[in-house]
Amino acid sequence: MIPSQQIAIIEAFDAARAAQPRLPAIEIAERLSISEGELQAARLGRDVWTLPLSPSDIAAYLPQLGRVKALTRSRLAVLEQTGDYPELSGGEHTGLLLDPGGLDLRLLYTNWHWACLIRDPMPATSAEEAQWRWSLQIFNQHGCAVHKCFALENPLPRPWGALAALGTSNSPAFTQSLPRLKRPLHEAPTLASEWGAMRDVHQFFALLQRHHLERIEANQLMEGRYTRTLPVNALETVLQNASLRALPLMLFVASPGCVQIRTSTLPTPQRARGWLNLFGEQFTLHLDDTAIDQVWQVSKPNRDGGVTSIEAFDAEGSLVLQLYAERQEGHAERREWRQLLDELGSQEAVA
Repeated sequence: MIPSQQIAIIEAFDAARAAQPRLPAIEIAERLSISEGELQAARLGRDVWTLPLSPSDIAAYLPQLGRVKALTRSRLAVLEQTGDYPELSGGEHTGLLLDPGGLDLRLLYTNWHWACLIRDPMPATSAEEAQWRWSLQIFNQHGCAVHKCFALENPLPRPWGALAALGTSNSPAFTQSLPRLKRPLHEAPTLASEWGAMRDVHQFFALLQRHHLERIEANQLMEGRYTRTLPVNALETVLQNASLRALPLMLFVASPGCVQIRTSTLPTPQRARGWLNLFGEQFTLHLDDTAIDQVWQVSKPNRDGGVTSIEAFDAEGSLVLQLYAERQEGHAERREWRQLLDELGSQEAVA
Protein backbone atom coordinates (compact mmCIF):
# COMPACT_ATOMS: atom_id res chain seq x y z
CA MET A 1 0.00 0.00 0.00
CA ILE A 2 1.53 3.33 -1.05
CA PRO A 3 1.63 6.13 1.55
CA SER A 4 -0.94 8.33 -0.22
CA GLN A 5 -3.46 5.47 -0.22
CA GLN A 6 -2.80 4.78 3.45
CA ILE A 7 -3.29 8.43 4.38
CA ALA A 8 -6.55 8.63 2.41
CA ILE A 9 -7.90 5.49 4.09
CA ILE A 10 -6.97 6.71 7.57
CA GLU A 11 -8.56 10.10 6.96
CA ALA A 12 -11.76 8.47 5.69
CA PHE A 13 -11.77 6.09 8.66
CA ASP A 14 -11.32 8.92 11.15
CA ALA A 15 -14.08 10.98 9.52
CA ALA A 16 -16.51 8.06 9.53
CA ARG A 17 -15.83 7.22 13.17
CA ALA A 18 -16.08 10.89 14.20
CA ALA A 19 -19.55 11.04 12.64
CA GLN A 20 -20.65 7.59 13.91
CA PRO A 21 -18.34 6.33 16.70
CA ARG A 22 -19.84 2.83 16.68
CA LEU A 23 -19.90 2.37 12.90
CA PRO A 24 -18.51 -1.13 12.15
CA ALA A 25 -15.22 -1.24 10.28
CA ILE A 26 -16.71 -3.48 7.60
CA GLU A 27 -19.23 -0.78 6.69
CA ILE A 28 -16.46 1.82 6.42
CA ALA A 29 -14.48 -0.55 4.19
CA GLU A 30 -17.52 -1.13 1.96
CA ARG A 31 -17.95 2.63 1.54
CA LEU A 32 -14.31 2.86 0.45
CA SER A 33 -14.60 -0.18 -1.89
CA ILE A 34 -11.78 -1.99 -0.13
CA SER A 35 -11.64 -5.10 2.03
CA GLU A 36 -11.90 -4.88 5.79
CA GLY A 37 -8.39 -6.30 6.04
CA GLU A 38 -7.03 -3.51 3.85
CA LEU A 39 -8.77 -0.95 6.04
CA GLN A 40 -7.22 -2.30 9.23
CA ALA A 41 -3.79 -2.76 7.62
CA ALA A 42 -3.79 0.95 6.72
CA ARG A 43 -3.92 1.65 10.48
CA LEU A 44 -0.75 -0.34 11.24
CA GLY A 45 1.45 1.50 13.70
CA ARG A 46 -1.53 3.50 14.92
CA ASP A 47 -3.87 1.30 16.99
CA VAL A 48 -3.28 -1.83 14.88
CA TRP A 49 -0.40 -4.33 15.22
CA THR A 50 0.44 -7.46 13.27
CA LEU A 51 0.79 -10.62 15.38
CA PRO A 52 3.73 -12.61 13.95
CA LEU A 53 2.48 -15.99 15.12
CA SER A 54 1.31 -19.14 13.36
CA PRO A 55 -2.45 -19.76 13.22
CA SER A 56 -2.20 -22.55 15.79
CA ASP A 57 -0.20 -20.30 18.13
CA ILE A 58 -2.82 -17.55 17.75
CA ALA A 59 -5.58 -20.07 18.49
CA ALA A 60 -3.71 -21.26 21.59
CA TYR A 61 -4.03 -17.76 23.04
CA LEU A 62 -7.83 -17.68 22.74
CA PRO A 63 -8.63 -19.69 25.91
CA GLN A 64 -6.38 -17.30 27.88
CA LEU A 65 -8.14 -14.07 26.89
CA GLY A 66 -10.86 -14.11 29.54
CA ARG A 67 -14.44 -13.15 28.85
CA VAL A 68 -14.88 -11.97 25.27
CA LYS A 69 -17.40 -11.29 22.55
CA ALA A 70 -16.66 -13.77 19.75
CA LEU A 71 -17.91 -12.89 16.27
CA THR A 72 -18.04 -14.81 13.00
CA ARG A 73 -19.84 -13.69 9.86
CA SER A 74 -20.85 -15.24 6.57
CA ARG A 75 -21.95 -13.05 3.69
CA LEU A 76 -25.42 -12.43 5.11
CA ALA A 77 -25.28 -13.57 8.74
CA VAL A 78 -23.40 -12.41 11.83
CA LEU A 79 -23.21 -14.52 14.99
CA GLU A 80 -21.97 -12.84 18.19
CA GLN A 81 -21.54 -14.68 21.49
CA THR A 82 -20.16 -13.72 24.88
CA GLY A 83 -18.22 -16.14 27.03
CA ASP A 84 -14.82 -17.75 27.55
CA TYR A 85 -13.11 -19.85 24.92
CA PRO A 86 -12.75 -23.47 26.01
CA GLU A 87 -9.53 -25.47 25.84
CA LEU A 88 -8.10 -25.80 22.33
CA SER A 89 -7.72 -29.19 20.68
CA GLY A 90 -7.20 -30.31 17.10
CA GLY A 91 -4.14 -30.57 14.90
CA GLU A 92 -1.88 -28.80 12.44
CA HIS A 93 -4.60 -27.68 10.03
CA THR A 94 -7.72 -27.44 12.20
CA GLY A 95 -8.50 -26.25 15.70
CA LEU A 96 -11.43 -27.27 17.87
CA LEU A 97 -12.95 -25.15 20.63
CA LEU A 98 -15.70 -27.43 21.87
CA ASP A 99 -18.29 -26.04 24.26
CA PRO A 100 -21.87 -26.79 23.13
CA GLY A 101 -24.08 -24.04 24.49
CA GLY A 102 -21.05 -21.78 24.89
CA LEU A 103 -18.26 -20.70 22.55
CA ASP A 104 -18.18 -23.62 20.14
CA LEU A 105 -15.94 -23.19 17.08
CA ARG A 106 -14.14 -25.08 14.32
CA LEU A 107 -11.02 -23.29 13.08
CA LEU A 108 -9.64 -23.87 9.57
CA TYR A 109 -6.06 -22.63 9.71
CA THR A 110 -5.34 -22.90 5.98
CA ASN A 111 -7.53 -19.81 5.45
CA TRP A 112 -5.84 -17.72 8.17
CA HIS A 113 -3.62 -15.15 6.47
CA TRP A 114 -3.23 -12.19 8.84
CA ALA A 115 -3.87 -11.84 12.57
CA CYS A 116 -3.77 -8.45 14.24
CA LEU A 117 -4.41 -6.74 17.54
CA ILE A 118 -6.64 -3.67 17.36
CA ARG A 119 -7.24 -0.87 19.83
CA ASP A 120 -10.31 1.28 19.14
CA PRO A 121 -11.38 4.26 21.26
CA MET A 122 -14.86 3.92 22.71
CA PRO A 123 -16.98 7.08 23.03
CA ALA A 124 -17.26 8.42 26.56
CA THR A 125 -20.53 9.00 28.35
CA SER A 126 -21.24 11.52 31.08
CA ALA A 127 -20.78 8.80 33.68
CA GLU A 128 -17.46 7.39 32.53
CA GLU A 129 -14.23 8.32 30.84
CA ALA A 130 -13.33 7.26 27.32
CA GLN A 131 -11.98 3.71 27.16
CA TRP A 132 -10.18 1.50 24.67
CA ARG A 133 -11.80 -1.54 23.12
CA TRP A 134 -9.23 -4.24 22.39
CA SER A 135 -9.80 -6.99 19.86
CA LEU A 136 -7.94 -9.80 18.16
CA GLN A 137 -8.98 -10.17 14.51
CA ILE A 138 -8.07 -12.72 11.84
CA PHE A 139 -8.39 -12.23 8.08
CA ASN A 140 -8.01 -14.46 5.03
CA GLN A 141 -5.84 -13.74 2.00
CA HIS A 142 -8.55 -11.53 0.49
CA GLY A 143 -8.92 -9.35 3.57
CA CYS A 144 -12.21 -10.99 4.62
CA ALA A 145 -12.64 -11.37 8.37
CA VAL A 146 -12.34 -14.97 9.51
CA HIS A 147 -13.03 -14.41 13.22
CA LYS A 148 -12.94 -11.59 15.76
CA CYS A 149 -12.84 -11.53 19.54
CA PHE A 150 -13.37 -8.42 21.64
CA ALA A 151 -12.13 -8.14 25.22
CA LEU A 152 -14.89 -7.64 27.79
CA GLU A 153 -12.87 -7.61 31.01
CA ASN A 154 -11.41 -4.47 32.58
CA PRO A 155 -8.59 -4.57 33.48
CA LEU A 156 -7.44 -6.74 30.59
CA PRO A 157 -6.19 -10.23 31.43
CA ARG A 158 -2.39 -10.51 31.16
CA PRO A 159 -2.34 -12.48 27.85
CA TRP A 160 -3.65 -9.40 26.04
CA GLY A 161 -0.54 -7.55 27.16
CA ALA A 162 1.63 -10.47 26.07
CA LEU A 163 0.10 -10.27 22.59
CA ALA A 164 0.58 -6.49 22.48
CA ALA A 165 4.28 -6.97 23.29
CA LEU A 166 4.63 -9.21 20.23
CA GLY A 167 2.94 -6.76 17.85
CA THR A 168 4.81 -5.44 14.79
CA SER A 169 4.08 -3.02 11.95
CA ASN A 170 4.66 -5.66 9.26
CA SER A 171 2.08 -5.14 6.53
CA PRO A 172 0.14 -8.07 5.03
CA ALA A 173 -0.24 -8.59 1.29
CA PHE A 174 -3.83 -9.25 0.23
CA THR A 175 -5.09 -10.52 -3.12
CA GLN A 176 -8.30 -9.55 -4.86
CA SER A 177 -11.17 -11.97 -4.38
CA LEU A 178 -13.00 -13.15 -7.47
CA PRO A 179 -16.78 -13.63 -7.59
CA ARG A 180 -18.01 -17.20 -7.47
CA LEU A 181 -19.12 -18.15 -10.96
CA LYS A 182 -22.00 -20.51 -11.50
CA ARG A 183 -21.05 -23.53 -13.55
CA PRO A 184 -23.07 -26.18 -15.36
CA LEU A 185 -24.25 -28.89 -13.00
CA HIS A 186 -22.29 -32.03 -13.88
CA GLU A 187 -23.49 -35.58 -13.45
CA ALA A 188 -22.50 -37.60 -10.40
CA PRO A 189 -23.89 -41.10 -11.04
CA THR A 190 -22.86 -42.62 -7.69
CA LEU A 191 -23.71 -39.62 -5.53
CA ALA A 192 -27.09 -40.93 -4.38
CA SER A 193 -25.78 -44.36 -3.38
CA GLU A 194 -22.79 -42.88 -1.54
CA TRP A 195 -25.04 -40.32 0.16
CA GLY A 196 -27.34 -43.09 1.33
CA ALA A 197 -24.39 -45.09 2.65
CA MET A 198 -23.22 -42.34 5.04
CA ARG A 199 -23.13 -43.30 8.70
CA ASP A 200 -21.75 -40.01 10.04
CA VAL A 201 -22.59 -36.46 8.90
CA HIS A 202 -18.87 -35.63 8.91
CA GLN A 203 -18.47 -38.00 5.93
CA PHE A 204 -20.36 -35.43 3.85
CA PHE A 205 -17.30 -33.23 3.32
CA ALA A 206 -15.34 -36.12 1.82
CA LEU A 207 -18.35 -36.94 -0.35
CA LEU A 208 -18.34 -33.42 -1.80
CA GLN A 209 -14.60 -33.58 -2.43
CA ARG A 210 -14.79 -36.93 -4.22
CA HIS A 211 -17.40 -35.58 -6.61
CA HIS A 212 -15.88 -32.07 -6.92
CA LEU A 213 -19.16 -30.53 -5.82
CA GLU A 214 -20.15 -27.41 -3.93
CA ARG A 215 -22.69 -27.96 -1.17
CA ILE A 216 -25.48 -26.22 -3.10
CA GLU A 217 -24.72 -28.34 -6.20
CA ALA A 218 -25.08 -31.55 -4.18
CA ASN A 219 -28.41 -30.30 -2.84
CA GLN A 220 -29.61 -29.61 -6.38
CA LEU A 221 -28.54 -33.05 -7.63
CA MET A 222 -30.28 -34.82 -4.73
CA GLU A 223 -33.54 -32.85 -4.89
CA GLY A 224 -36.48 -35.17 -4.38
CA ARG A 225 -34.31 -37.84 -2.73
CA TYR A 226 -32.41 -36.36 0.21
CA THR A 227 -33.11 -32.66 -0.30
CA ARG A 228 -35.99 -30.36 -1.11
CA THR A 229 -36.10 -26.67 -1.88
CA LEU A 230 -38.15 -24.39 0.37
CA PRO A 231 -39.50 -20.86 -0.02
CA VAL A 232 -37.02 -18.26 1.19
CA ASN A 233 -39.44 -17.12 3.93
CA ALA A 234 -39.39 -20.66 5.36
CA LEU A 235 -36.25 -19.71 7.28
CA GLU A 236 -38.09 -17.07 9.30
CA THR A 237 -40.96 -19.50 9.83
CA VAL A 238 -38.60 -22.14 11.22
CA LEU A 239 -36.97 -19.66 13.60
CA GLN A 240 -40.36 -18.36 14.74
CA ASN A 241 -41.79 -21.83 15.37
CA ALA A 242 -38.66 -23.07 17.12
CA SER A 243 -38.82 -20.05 19.41
CA LEU A 244 -42.51 -20.56 20.18
CA ARG A 245 -41.94 -24.23 21.05
CA ALA A 246 -38.72 -23.63 23.02
CA LEU A 247 -37.05 -26.13 20.69
CA PRO A 248 -33.26 -25.89 21.08
CA LEU A 249 -31.45 -25.48 17.78
CA MET A 250 -27.85 -25.35 16.61
CA LEU A 251 -27.08 -22.25 14.52
CA PHE A 252 -24.03 -22.59 12.26
CA VAL A 253 -22.43 -19.46 10.78
CA ALA A 254 -19.25 -19.95 8.74
CA SER A 255 -16.63 -17.53 7.50
CA PRO A 256 -13.85 -18.68 5.11
CA GLY A 257 -11.80 -20.00 8.04
CA CYS A 258 -14.08 -20.50 11.02
CA VAL A 259 -17.40 -22.15 11.86
CA GLN A 260 -19.12 -20.74 14.95
CA ILE A 261 -22.02 -22.65 16.48
CA ARG A 262 -24.67 -21.49 18.92
CA THR A 263 -26.75 -24.18 20.63
CA SER A 264 -29.75 -22.98 22.65
CA THR A 265 -33.43 -22.22 22.63
CA LEU A 266 -34.18 -19.10 20.61
CA PRO A 267 -35.66 -15.72 21.51
CA THR A 268 -38.49 -14.36 19.39
CA PRO A 269 -37.08 -13.15 16.04
CA GLN A 270 -37.27 -9.39 15.59
CA ARG A 271 -36.96 -7.40 12.40
CA ALA A 272 -34.96 -4.17 12.42
CA ARG A 273 -33.52 -2.15 9.55
CA GLY A 274 -34.54 -4.90 7.17
CA TRP A 275 -32.57 -7.59 9.03
CA LEU A 276 -33.98 -10.51 11.01
CA ASN A 277 -32.44 -10.64 14.50
CA LEU A 278 -32.26 -12.98 17.46
CA PHE A 279 -31.33 -11.13 20.64
CA GLY A 280 -30.42 -13.75 23.24
CA GLU A 281 -28.87 -13.34 26.68
CA GLN A 282 -25.39 -14.39 25.56
CA PHE A 283 -25.70 -14.33 21.79
CA THR A 284 -27.04 -12.30 18.90
CA LEU A 285 -27.75 -13.42 15.34
CA HIS A 286 -28.19 -10.81 12.61
CA LEU A 287 -29.52 -12.20 9.33
CA ASP A 288 -29.99 -10.30 6.06
CA ASP A 289 -32.67 -12.74 4.95
CA THR A 290 -33.99 -10.43 2.22
CA ALA A 291 -30.81 -11.24 0.23
CA ILE A 292 -31.06 -15.02 0.66
CA ASP A 293 -31.49 -16.71 -2.70
CA GLN A 294 -32.23 -20.36 -1.83
CA VAL A 295 -33.30 -22.37 1.22
CA TRP A 296 -33.02 -26.17 1.35
CA GLN A 297 -34.08 -28.95 3.68
CA VAL A 298 -31.33 -31.58 3.69
CA SER A 299 -31.42 -35.10 5.13
CA LYS A 300 -28.26 -37.07 5.85
CA PRO A 301 -28.21 -40.69 7.02
CA ASN A 302 -26.26 -41.65 10.12
CA ARG A 303 -26.11 -44.46 12.67
CA ASP A 304 -28.83 -42.84 14.77
CA GLY A 305 -31.59 -42.64 12.17
CA GLY A 306 -30.47 -39.59 10.22
CA VAL A 307 -30.29 -35.83 10.78
CA THR A 308 -32.03 -32.98 8.99
CA SER A 309 -30.79 -29.45 8.41
CA ILE A 310 -32.11 -26.22 6.97
CA GLU A 311 -29.54 -24.49 4.75
CA ALA A 312 -29.71 -20.95 3.37
CA PHE A 313 -27.57 -19.71 0.46
CA ASP A 314 -26.88 -16.35 -1.13
CA ALA A 315 -27.08 -15.57 -4.86
CA GLU A 316 -23.49 -16.74 -5.40
CA GLY A 317 -24.21 -20.14 -3.86
CA SER A 318 -22.35 -19.47 -0.60
CA LEU A 319 -23.75 -20.97 2.60
CA VAL A 320 -25.23 -18.23 4.80
CA LEU A 321 -26.73 -20.13 7.73
CA GLN A 322 -27.32 -23.73 8.71
CA LEU A 323 -29.81 -24.99 11.31
CA TYR A 324 -29.99 -28.33 13.11
CA ALA A 325 -31.94 -29.45 16.13
CA GLU A 326 -29.80 -29.86 19.25
CA ARG A 327 -28.77 -33.49 19.44
CA GLN A 328 -26.47 -35.59 21.59
CA GLU A 329 -24.11 -37.95 19.77
CA GLY A 330 -25.62 -41.45 19.77
CA HIS A 331 -29.19 -40.17 20.14
CA ALA A 332 -31.92 -39.93 17.52
CA GLU A 333 -32.91 -36.58 16.10
CA ARG A 334 -35.59 -34.76 18.07
CA ARG A 335 -39.11 -35.73 17.12
CA GLU A 336 -40.28 -32.12 17.63
CA TRP A 337 -37.82 -30.93 14.95
CA ARG A 338 -39.06 -33.42 12.40
CA GLN A 339 -42.64 -32.52 13.26
CA LEU A 340 -41.88 -28.83 12.73
CA LEU A 341 -40.35 -29.59 9.32
CA ASP A 342 -43.27 -31.84 8.35
CA GLU A 343 -45.66 -29.02 9.19
CA LEU A 344 -43.56 -26.70 7.04
CA GLY A 345 -43.99 -29.09 4.13
CA SER A 346 -47.76 -29.23 4.69
CA GLN A 347 -48.01 -25.44 4.74
CA GLU A 348 -46.01 -25.29 1.52
CA ALA A 349 -48.32 -27.79 -0.15
CA VAL A 350 -51.42 -25.83 0.86
CA ALA A 351 -49.91 -22.58 -0.38
